[in-house]
Formats: sequence, structure tokens, C-alpha cells
Amino acid sequence: MNELVPQPLLSPTHSSSSSTERLASPWLGTTISECEERPGPSPILDRLTKTWLGHFTANLSPASLINAYVDWMIHLGASPSKQHELTVKALRKSFRLMLYMLTAAPLHDGACIDPLPQDKRFSDPAWQQWPYNLMYQGFLLTQQWWHNATMGTRGVSKHHEDVVTFAARQFLDMLSPSNFLLTNPVVLSETLKSGGENLVRGLGYEFEDRLRDFTGTKAEGAEAFVVGKNVGVTEGKVVLRTRVAELIQYSPTTESVYATPVLIVPAWIMKYYVLDLSPHNSLVKYLVDRGHTVFMISWKNPGKEDRDLSMDDYRRAGVMQAIDAIGAITGSERINAVGYCLGGTLLAIAAAAMAQDGDTRLESISFFTAQVDFEEPGELSLFIDESQVTFLEDVMAHQGYLDSRQMAGAFQMLRSNDLIWSRRLRRYLLGQKESMNDLMTWNADATRMPFRMHAEYLRQLFLNNELAEGRYCVDGRMVALTDIRSPIFAVATMTDHVAPWRSAYKIHLLTDTDVTFLLTSGGHNAGIVSPPGHPNRFYQMATRHHGDPHIDPDTWQSRALKTEGSWWPAWQAWLAERSGKRVGAPEMGNAKRGYTVLDDAPGRYVLEA
Repeated sequence: MNELVPQPLLSPTHSSSSSTERLASPWLGTTISECEERPGPSPILDRLTKTWLGHFTANLSPASLINAYVDWMIHLGASPSKQHELTVKALRKSFRLMLYMLTAAPLHDGACIDPLPQDKRFSDPAWQQWPYNLMYQGFLLTQQWWHNATMGTRGVSKHHEDVVTFAARQFLDMLSPSNFLLTNPVVLSETLKSGGENLVRGLGYEFEDRLRDFTGTKAEGAEAFVVGKNVGVTEGKVVLRTRVAELIQYSPTTESVYATPVLIVPAWIMKYYVLDLSPHNSLVKYLVDRGHTVFMISWKNPGKEDRDLSMDDYRRAGVMQAIDAIGAITGSERINAVGYCLGGTLLAIAAAAMAQDGDTRLESISFFTAQVDFEEPGELSLFIDESQVTFLEDVMAHQGYLDSRQMAGAFQMLRSNDLIWSRRLRRYLLGQKESMNDLMTWNADATRMPFRMHAEYLRQLFLNNELAEGRYCVDGRMVALTDIRSPIFAVATMTDHVAPWRSAYKIHLLTDTDVTFLLTSGGHNAGIVSPPGHPNRFYQMATRHHGDPHIDPDTWQSRALKTEGSWWPAWQAWLAERSGKRVGAPEMGNAKRGYTVLDDAPGRYVLEA
């Protein structure tokens, strides 16, 4: 029952069967329900053309970029007042820079413009020496002017304005004086001191990196962190395997456990062990050591043969079959479900469908940096419009999936200073060897995305926002998040560029249940991997009970009590209140119910390249 079988992928199970008639879809080469309308297929020549173009544009749609640029140019050309404003600003900045050059710069005295707080490129004291202070001051003034030029032109669509501003910033970041040997005093000093050894080492590192990119091998230092040996090592067993996922049951470490088990649904864009890194920062181990029976979904790394797997396949063969298995193994009629990032979005879809069916097995739902409303998806929206989604659909249709390296490019551009140019400076110009840690290794261990599933995700959620607007279809019927009655605990992070916390906060508007919202310091991943004892961590938390008036996110932030330390204990206490009494630990798997132990954790799927 729990082994992968070559029969139809999804057999009817509790709360996951479908009686809706399904229609053939030439676009996906499979079936969709009547309520899901999709555009027709692109001709094969169009797909080949876009795939070829993608090699030169990092899979960004040229039409999308051109549309944004033309929109901005036309409106700027028709706005003489804006042109006048920019001319005046250019003259003022030129005068400021000239005055600085004649007075303060030779004396190393002060600055005419300060970098943004997060911009560390010019923090070294060497940048205060002439002529380097003049170089970086001129660069910052130019950067500020271009920001003014691309923002605030009346009539330009918000999306196009954001794209043009982003593109201008990327181009200027590439030309920063910190990126070049002759204009970076720190690199020049190191070169003179070492006799050029830093450049020789850097050239060797660059050759190694290009070779690793070509061969597809892991980043240098990643070999020190091996899944199943020193990361992802919490003891457990694989008790279910489907075409899309394995289910890991973790071994108890306490004599008694809470009666209500925990199911964690991670994102399928990355591998599950971010929540089971090293023993000192493993959320799984933290829960198991406090008496929770924990199950984790480990998603399969799909290949070309999985091109037609859909979001609903992931829901049914992932979430729903896991829920069925947990009930059979533990005997519990209720579970506490946890969804991380995209896994949280999928869990929300499953919970809404279960609520509509009258399936009450979810005792509580926790979301970690997960979005259910995509109207404000953060800087990732720069890459999402009709032209871009169509372009990606054709690229994915040709190769059968979206490769991890294709996804990584977009994330790197969002933080180009930190992930591209600063790394290039340290590694190739200063010749400094990088030191890997467990989180960095996990971050480089990305997975692919099946064509159909990712196309549905981009179009139905990101582009059309169907889930938040009650138009998302499950088994041929539209589901609504307002049907969910299980209490919700939502965790967001302050500097999340993937799921901005104000977007995650919209869970208050979209559900009719008790919502405990927690905002913690850190980013999308580092803010979640935040064990007790982690330095410089704090969080704010407050509960809105069903029927309470709405509070906007900024007012909530000003009122919610700030607590120093990790948020894990606060969430675990909330979880324990909804986990029932303590009972004897369940057996690993349940052979009598058809769930025999298949493998030791971490299983097979997480090891697939």
C-alpha cells in the first residue's frame, strides 16, 4: 500500500476523491476540470524560439522588458515637468560633487551622500582616501538620480515602473567602482601587499566555479555537509512513498508523546532538510525532543518524465496521502499541519478543500513564510506578468521542467549586491576562499519544477491570484479559504524578499478563524532556522480571535509586544496546547494497515540530484 506502484498516480482516498467529469487538455497533454480554463498550446516553433532566447536572457522575456521600458520612455517624454525636475536634480548633484571635489575630497572630510544602511560596498576606511572617495560619491549620486528618473512618472504602470527601476539598478550595480581592480582601493592594497597572489588565487577560483557550473557539481565546501551523515540526521523511517513524495516518520526520544501528531509540508522548490539541518538547529529534533510525533514530506526531484504532474497531484499524492497515512499509523483522528513557503500555500489549498468536504482532521494549521494572497508578492513580482509567464511556459514545455539553475538566477538578481557582486569581489578579486555552512549548502541543493505544476502555480496563483479571490479549483470546484475553521499560527520574517510579511499578514483577511501572527527577525530561511540561543533574534506575536475587528499590519507591529530570543518556544507552546494528552509513543509505520517501513531517513528522494 505504501510502496510506489505504476498504477494511476492517485487512487481515491479519504477526502481526496473526485467525482467531477474531466476534459482533455491539449495544452498540458492531460486533463483539467471544467472550471479550469487554460490558453491553447504554443506551436513547437514558438517554444524552440523562446528556449533559444532564454539562453541569452536568463529566461527573462525580452518583450516584458521592452514593454516596461517603452511605457516609461513614452510617459517620461510626455512629462516636461518631470524632465525639468530631473534636469535640476542633475545640475544640483553635479554642483555638489564638484564642490566636494574642490573642498572636502582632498581633505578626506565628510561626504555629500551616504550609502543606504544595507549597502556595505564602501564601508572600508580606504574608500575615504582621494580619489576613491570622489569615485564612490559620484557613483552614489548617479545611482540616486537614476532612481529618481525611473520613479514617479505619472501614467507608468506600477509593474513597469518597478521593472525599469530594477533594471537600472542592476546595470548600475554592475558598474560600481567596487567591482573593478583599478577603482577599488581595498583590492589594490591587497594586490600590492601580496604581490598579486590574490588575483592568481581568484583566477583559479573562477576557473573552478566555471568548471563546476559546466559539470553540474556542487559548490566548493558542500562536500563537508552530506545529507544523512551530518545534515538531515534526525532518526526516522520512510513509511510512505508515492510518485511525488516520501513520508518520513521520526523516531520518538521521549517515553510519552502528545496524542496529536505533526505533519510538516515543506516547499518542493528546495529539499526538506532545511527544517532538519544540523542537530543544534533542527526544528524536527526540537519538536521530537519535546514529545511531538513528527512526520515530514520529502518531495521527489522531478525529471522530464514528470512534466505533466499538476498542483493537484502534489496535493493528493503529497498532502492528502500523508494525512491518510498518519491517521492509519498513529490512530489519531486529528493532526497539526505545518506548511513552509510553497508548502504552506499547498497546505492552505488542501485545508480549504478539506473544509468544503467537511473533513475535520486538521486540529491546527501553521504557516511559515507562506503566502495565500499574491497581489503583493514582493520583488519576485518583477518577473511575473503575462509575457513572462508565457515565455517560461514555453521554455518549460520544451524541456519538461524548470531547472534549479534557471530559478537561482532570478533570486540572485533580487540581491545582486550580496549574491553576485560582493561574492565576485571577495572570491575573484581578493582571492578569499568561501566557508560553507549547513544553511548555505542546503540553499545550493535546489530541485527542479515540473512543467505543468509550475505553470499552474505561476498563472493561477502569482498572475491571477485565484486562491485569495475564491476562484482556485480543486476537483472541479472552487474552494475558499474562508471555509477553514482550524486555528492558524502564521510566522513571517521581517526581511523576507520572497514572501513579504505584510503579504503574509493578509491571512487575517482571508480566513474566518483564530489567527496567531508572529513576526520574527531574519530573512525567508534564516528567520525560520532560528533555534534558542541564536544571537540577535527577536519576535512579536499577537492573536486575533474570530470576530475581532481587523488591525492593519503597521498598527499591529506598533502594538505587538517585542520579545527577545527565538520564536520556536512560543510556537511549540501554542502547538502543545492543541496536541492533546501524553500517550505512549506509536510504532514506526503500521504494517497491519499497509504502511511498512521502507527505508531509514532521510530516504531516497532527497538524495536524487
